[in-house]
Amino acid sequence: MTTKMYIKDYPRPQFVRENWTNLNGEWGFGFDDANIGEEQGWPASFGGDRTITVPFTYETKASGIGEEAHHPFVWYNRSLDIPAEAEGKRVILHFQAVDYIAKLWINGTLVGSHQGGYTAFSFDITPYIKYGAANTVTLKVEDSMDATQPRGKQRWVENNFECFYVQTTGIWQSVWMELVDPVHVNTVKITPDLDARTVRFEYQVKGDIASAEVRLETVISLKGRTVKKLSLTIDRPWLQLDADLVHEANGPWKHCHWSPAHPNLYDVEFILYRGDEKIDHVYSYFGMRKISIEKGKVLLNNAPVYQRLILDQGYWPDSHLTPPSEEAILEDIDKIMAMGYNGVRKHMKVEDARFLYWCDVKGLLVWSEMAATFEFNDNAVQTFANEWMEVVRQQYNHPSIITWVPFNESWGVMNIKKDVKQQQFTVAVYHMTKAFDPHRPVITNDGWEHTVSDILTLHDYVETGEEFLKRYANKDEIVGNERSFNHWKYAYADGYAYGGQPIIVSEFGGIAFKSESGWGYGSQESSDEAFIARFRSIHQAIKETDYIVGYCYTQITDVQQEVNGLLTEDRKPKVPLEVIREINLS
Repeated sequence: MTTKMYIKDYPRPQFVRENWTNLNGEWGFGFDDANIGEEQGWPASFGGDRTITVPFTYETKASGIGEEAHHPFVWYNRSLDIPAEAEGKRVILHFQAVDYIAKLWINGTLVGSHQGGYTAFSFDITPYIKYGAANTVTLKVEDSMDATQPRGKQRWVENNFECFYVQTTGIWQSVWMELVDPVHVNTVKITPDLDARTVRFEYQVKGDIASAEVRLETVISLKGRTVKKLSLTIDRPWLQLDADLVHEANGPWKHCHWSPAHPNLYDVEFILYRGDEKIDHVYSYFGMRKISIEKGKVLLNNAPVYQRLILDQGYWPDSHLTPPSEEAILEDIDKIMAMGYNGVRKHMKVEDARFLYWCDVKGLLVWSEMAATFEFNDNAVQTFANEWMEVVRQQYNHPSIITWVPFNESWGVMNIKKDVKQQQFTVAVYHMTKAFDPHRPVITNDGWEHTVSDILTLHDYVETGEEFLKRYANKDEIVGNERSFNHWKYAYADGYAYGGQPIIVSEFGGIAFKSESGWGYGSQESSDEAFIARFRSIHQAIKETDYIVGYCYTQITDVQQEVNGLLTEDRKPKVPLEVIREINLS
C-alpha cells in the first residue's frame, strides 16, 4: 500500500505537490576542459555541441554519451516555458543531486550556486524568468579528482582500482520545477514520540506572512481515516506543533506502529490558507516508531531487533549511481526482502529519495551513510561537515532510516587511531548529528578505530565460520583493544573505550565466484555448492556469537570490477534467492 499522494517518479515523495513539471530528458551539453565557457559567454549564448539525457551523467551509456574520461567542467542548457497564467506564482527550480559544484544562469543572468554532490537544492528563479515565453536554463558544473571532496566510491585517479569505480560528474538525479504561491510551506520536520503517542511538527513557512491573515491546517490520517485535524495562525516563519495521536478510530495502538512486519504510515496534509483561499497544499507521511539502545541491544519500538542487513552501493551497469527507473528501485528492494534481509546499509552513497520512500512503504530498515573523503585537511573538514548536515536534514523524516553512518573504515581520517585532530573531527560530527537528531544511533567510525559511537561495528572478511568463532571467542579482548582483528585493526582509537554498546558485524562475506576479471574478498569459489557452504558457515558463526546483535553482508550486486554480489550487475541471482533466505532466517 502506498501513501495517499503517491505520484510515480515524483522526485521528493516526502513533500508532494500535485503541480510539478519533470525536466528530465534531452538537454544541450558541452565539455569545457579549458574552463573558457564563462569567458566566451556560454550563459547567454550556449557553446556546447552535444546533447545528453538528464539525469544520467556523461560517463554512463544511459546518457547517450558514455565517455568515462574525467572532464572537470561541463555545461547543460535547455529551454523552459513558463505559462502566462503562472504570473504571480514563484517559480522554483529543483535539482535532486548534481556532482559537485553547480552554477545556474536563467536567461543569461547568474542565479546562484551550490556545492555538494549528494544533496538536493533549489533556486527561486522568479526574478529572472519571462512569463508566457521560453526561458533559457544554463548550468555549469565543476567536478574534480580532489580526494578532499566527498566522493564515496568514485575514483580519483584515471582508472578503476580495488573497490573504486568510474566517477560521477554533473546532474545525476532528477531536475524538476514547481509553481508555488509567494507564501508557501517550505519545510516540515516531523518527529514521532512513540511512548508519549504524539508527533511534533516543526514548520518553516516562506513569504510575507505579516501583511496577510495566513492559517495552516494539518490533517493526519491512517488507513484512509482522519485521526486528527489541527489549525494554527501563522505569525512567524518558524512554528512548532505537537499532536496527540491517542485515538481508537483504527484499532489497537500497536497496529499503528511502523516496523518491518507492519510498516504502517500516517498520511499528513499541510494546507495553507490566506483568509478563505487555499494557497498551498503539501502531502507527506510519517511512521510512529522508536529506535533506542538498552543493555547492549538495539531496540525497535522498545523490543530488540536483530538486524540482517545487506550492503548496497546503488550502482547499475548503464546508469551507474543513478537508478534507471523507479521500477529498478523496487526490484532491488523486493529482491533484498525476498532473500530474508530486514535492512540495507547504503554504502558510500546518499540514495535517491524514491528508494527511501519505498523502504518506508515496504518496511526495510536503512543505515544512511555519507560518501567519504580520502584526505584530511581543513578543506575536507568544512566541506564534509556542511554536506553531511544537509543529508541529515533532508532525510530526517524517513522512518526507515534507523542509523546514521558519517564515517567508514577511517576513510578521510586515516590516522584516527592516534591523531587527536582527526578524532576530534569525528566527535564533532557525531555531536552535530545528535544536535539535529537525538533519536537515532550514530556510528563513528564504522568498522574499527571508533571514537564516540552508539554502536560498536566490526568489519571482518574472515573466510570460514571456524576461523570467525576462534577470532571472536573472547569479547573482552576485542572490545578492550587488547587484540587486533582484520589486518591489525583495533575496535577503538587511542583514548576511547567500550561502554557497553551493541556490537554488529557491519561488513563481512564478500564472496565471489571465480572469474577471469574482477575480484571479491579472499579466495573465490568455483561452484554453487562451495559458495553456499561458505556463506552458510560464516552466517552461522556470527549468529552463534551471542554478544553480536546483527550483521551486514557484502553485498547485493556486482559493481563494475567488483564481482562479489549475490546478484549480477543486471540483477540476476547467482544462487537461488530462497537459499539465501533460508540461511538468513534459520
